[in-house]
Amino acid sequence: MDDYPLMNLFLTMLWFFLWVAWLMLLFRLITDIFRSHDLSGWAKAGWLICVLVLPFIGVFVYLIVRGKSMGERDRHEAQARDAAFRSYVRESAGGSANGGTDRLAQLAELRRAGDLTDQEYERAKTRYLAS
Repeated sequence: MDDYPLMNLFLTMLWFFLWVAWLMLLFRLITDIFRSHDLSGWAKAGWLICVLVLPFIGVFVYLIVRGKSMGERDRHEAQARDAAFRSYVRESAGGSANGGTDRLAQLAELRRAGDLTDQEYERAKTRYLAS
């Protein structure tokens, strides 16, 4: 280890870190190219060739030209995921927040109208509250 000074070790680690950061940026751009709905197939192929054949120039030009829309696509995708998650939670929890009270109110209205007897009402209410 005497022939490899500490500064060289530091520079090697720095170059390795920069290489990993570059690969992460490259993969991020490639996934953004493919998930962009406003680009046609030929435009996606052109950007991909530009990014892969001339990596530094292609990446920097892509970031300058389409960098702002990358953030917007990320934001819209995150909002869509959040809305889907909230919808799933609402459905799993049994519909809307007052869905349980609506069902019980319907049963009470049917009993008041005479469509349900007291025993039928109690059975339906017990069955609904048990589920």
